[in-house]
Amino acid sequence: MHVPPLVEPGPPLTAAQVARGSRHLLLPGLGVDGQRRLRNARVLVVGAGGLGAPVLQYLAAAGVGTIGVVDDDVVDVTNLQRQVVHGTADVGRPKVESARDAITDLDPDVRVVVHALRLTEENVDDVLRGYDLVVDGTDNFPTRYLVNDACVRLGLPEVWGSVLRYDAQTTVFWGRPPAGSGVPAVQLRDLFPSPPPPDTVPSCAEAGVLGALCGQVGSVMATEAVKLVTGLGEPMLGRVLVVDALRGRWSEVPLVPSPRRVADELLPAPVAGGQPPSSRSASSAPTARGPRGLDDDVPTVTAAELVARLAVDPSTVLVDVREAAELEVVAVPGATHVPLGRVLDGSGVAGLPRDRPVLVVCQVGARSMVAARALRASGVDAVNVDGGVLAWLAVRPESFVPVVGADGT
Repeated sequence: MHVPPLVEPGPPLTAAQVARGSRHLLLPGLGVDGQRRLRNARVLVVGAGGLGAPVLQYLAAAGVGTIGVVDDDVVDVTNLQRQVVHGTADVGRPKVESARDAITDLDPDVRVVVHALRLTEENVDDVLRGYDLVVDGTDNFPTRYLVNDACVRLGLPEVWGSVLRYDAQTTVFWGRPPAGSGVPAVQLRDLFPSPPPPDTVPSCAEAGVLGALCGQVGSVMATEAVKLVTGLGEPMLGRVLVVDALRGRWSEVPLVPSPRRVADELLPAPVAGGQPPSSRSASSAPTARGPRGLDDDVPTVTAAELVARLAVDPSTVLVDVREAAELEVVAVPGATHVPLGRVLDGSGVAGLPRDRPVLVVCQVGARSMVAARALRASGVDAVNVDGGVLAWLAVRPESFVPVVGADGT
C-alpha cells in the first residue's frame, strides 16, 4: 500500500547537507527530493528511553529537520544498558537535555524542541499539534493511550512500539487518515481496546528487557518514520510486527479496524458536555459492553491456570492462532489450529462453540489477544492465555510434544 509523502520538500540542500546525506541521495525513491522532505519534517518522539533513544539517533542521522523530545525523567545508571542516546556523564541530567546534546553533536543543523514534561489530558494536544508525525516510545499504558487518542483527534500518523523481556511489537497507526486516501483507519484501540488493569503487567524495571532488542525495534520505528515522511515503500499500516528475540523470529499480524470501536464512534456524543468515545482519555473512558453483556476487556488465564483447568476438564476448547510453521517447532496437544488471519476474516470461526469458553493461545499472548477480541465480537466466549506458548512451556514443559513430520523427522 503506497502512502503519499507526509511532508513537502524543503529548501535546497546546502553543500554540507549533501555531503552528510550522500548515501541517502543514492537511494532510488529517496534521493534529493526525499532528503529535502526529511529536512523539512517535524517529528515528535515521545519518550527518550529504550525505544526513543535509537529512534532519536537515527532520525537525527537521517537529517530530520525538527525533532521534538518529550520526557520528564532524568538519566539513571540503570538506563544505560539500553538507552543509548545517554552516557555515563549524563546520569542525573534530564533525559531531554541529554538527548538534545547528543542530537546536536550528531548534526548541528537539526532543530531540537525540548518538552520536559509529563503528557496529560490537558496539554497533550498542544504538545503534539504542529508536528507531522508522532513516534511513541513510552513505557506506560496511560501515556500510550493518551498519545494514541490525541493522534486520532489531530489526524496525525503514529509509529508505535512496545518491548518487554525478549519480545516486542511495532506498527504504524493512523486513526484518522485524510479522507479518500485509502489508508486503513487503524489505531492502538484496534489492537488493545483498553489498557490492562494497574499492576497486572510488569514494567521493564520489574521484568527486565534485552537492551539490544530496544535497538532492533527502535531502528524499525525510525525506518517507518522515514518512509512516512518521504512516501517511500509500504508503511506498516494494518500490520503488526511481532519480534521473538530468543528464537530470532519476526512475524506479522494483520490489524483491521475493530467493528466494535467503529460502532462506538458512530454513537451520539454524551449530553452535558461529554466527548465522543474516540476522544476520551484511557483513564476516563468507560468500559464498553461486549456482545454477551460482558466488559470489553478480554478475560485472561495464566499458563498455570490453564494447566489446572485442563486437568479438571480435558474437553476444554483451546485454539492456537499461530502460523503452521510455528506449530512445526512445538504444538500444544489437543489444540485446534486456526491461524489468526482466518479468525480475522471470519473463515475459521464457524466451527467454534458458542456455549462454552474458548481459550486462545499464541506464542507470547499478543496475537491471541487480537484473536480473542475478534472472536468475542462474533459471539464466541473467548479467553486469552496470557504469556502464550512460552509461558506454558515454563510451567509444564512436558505438556508439549514436537510435531512429527510425514517422514518421521
